[in-house]
Amino acid sequence: MSDTLDTIKQQIGDNAILLYMKGTPQLPQCGFSAQAVQALMACGERFAFVNILDNPDIRAELPKYASWPTFPQLWIDGELVGGCDIIVEMYQSGELEPMVKEAAAKSAEASSDS
Repeated sequence: MSDTLDTIKQQIGDNAILLYMKGTPQLPQCGFSAQAVQALMACGERFAFVNILDNPDIRAELPKYASWPTFPQLWIDGELVGGCDIIVEMYQSGELEPMVKEAAAKSAEASSDS
């Protein structure tokens, strides 16, 4: 299982904006993932995703690692933001977009520095 945890840590570390979800952004496999994707896409920045349906080890281990039992899970700059309700609420209140844009800008800066 430590390999799975290493994979999770690497995914979170390598991606400024990462959504663990059921399905893909083009074809979400649950309504909660679909809502999370819509909110993220409306922010106008690219984001990484992991389809937990294709990754049963991650699906099993991530809730323990994150202390968050459900999917989707949005991670920004290595921090768990939350699940569908929190993502949608933050988008509607205007909190999500600046957070996403800032993470995307920092990520672009970091990749241009290397």
